[in-house]
Amino acid sequence: MIRDGYFDEDHEAYRTAWRDFIEHEVLPRQAAWEQDGIVGKDVWRLAGRQNLLCPWADSAYGGLGLSDLRYEQIMIEELAFAAESGFAVPLHSGIVAPYLAAFGTEAQKSRHLTRAVTGEGLVAIAITEPGTGSDVAGIRTSATRDGDEWVINGAKTFISSGINADLVIVAARTGEGRSIGLFLVESGTPGFRRGRKLDKLGLRTWDTAELFFDDVRVPAANVLGEPDQGFVLMMRQFALERLIVALGAVADCQAALRETIAYVKERTAFGRPLAKFQDTRFRLAAMRARISSAQAFVDACVLAHNSGRLTADEAAEAKLVATELQGEVVDDCLQMFGGYGYMREYPICRRYADARIQRIYGGTSEIMKEIISRSMNL
Repeated sequence: MIRDGYFDEDHEAYRTAWRDFIEHEVLPRQAAWEQDGIVGKDVWRLAGRQNLLCPWADSAYGGLGLSDLRYEQIMIEELAFAAESGFAVPLHSGIVAPYLAAFGTEAQKSRHLTRAVTGEGLVAIAITEPGTGSDVAGIRTSATRDGDEWVINGAKTFISSGINADLVIVAARTGEGRSIGLFLVESGTPGFRRGRKLDKLGLRTWDTAELFFDDVRVPAANVLGEPDQGFVLMMRQFALERLIVALGAVADCQAALRETIAYVKERTAFGRPLAKFQDTRFRLAAMRARISSAQAFVDACVLAHNSGRLTADEAAEAKLVATELQGEVVDDCLQMFGGYGYMREYPICRRYADARIQRIYGGTSEIMKEIISRSMNL
């Protein structure tokens, strides 16, 4: 009830469109994706045809011009309710494509943002390197100017959508200190190769890969923003990224709670449903109260983002609170499923495995605490 008025009729129409798409195009493919260990690229083009990707993009690039993060939030919620964690629309639409919109030239947007909207060009961002982790300033991949081109050398790891991506935004060092540039590297560029698809604990159908750059030449026109300002641009976008992660975490909490309530009403022990045991009811009640509190906070952060008021420390708070809660919720919910919760055929099992990375990528919980503490003038 506390969310009454948060979404309007247009939002709900968009939710209906996503529910229909998931029912007809996503759910029938989930078993095949699970078996293949990767989401097929055909579904991206289908989503693009139905105007479900990058709804915030200007109509000049094929978007709907809906510059309201609640539309992205609806997509994130519906994917969570369907237990679909491999179809990486939140990354593509909510995190990476906005770099093109915010910092791209007209030519870059016309080519790459348009393809991101149609689903013909999947996008990824390559920041993390072996040995650097969350230390963005420690990037060692280099980009050296050579006439009208930049030559990129280095390696990246843990790159989400690294196999499927048609365009990768690569963070590379262009000078001393924090002189870092963001470079648009297209699939098929000589010297750009993908390593193995990494074998992960969770997010089994969301492709994550190593990327290698051996004398990769890109034209100067492929620099996103200024070649020495990439660090600043990434810092500007990290608040949105962390909020997107928080939205997914709290949506997954809501979904896990729903599934667990349904299960404990049906599952019996000692001759009565689990829901009739006081311990079960109290644990679920406490869970609901905490999820509702987290939901209210991230909703407030969404509205703050919409009005340009969201700060880096508030985004860090949202990610910290929501992802830590997610880990606790899926663990407690799995416990209520008993042995069945350990079986991958049950969504709670996959949610448990998928949730662990939420406290790591986009900045670890420890980094979030550091950001928050700095804002407190401690």
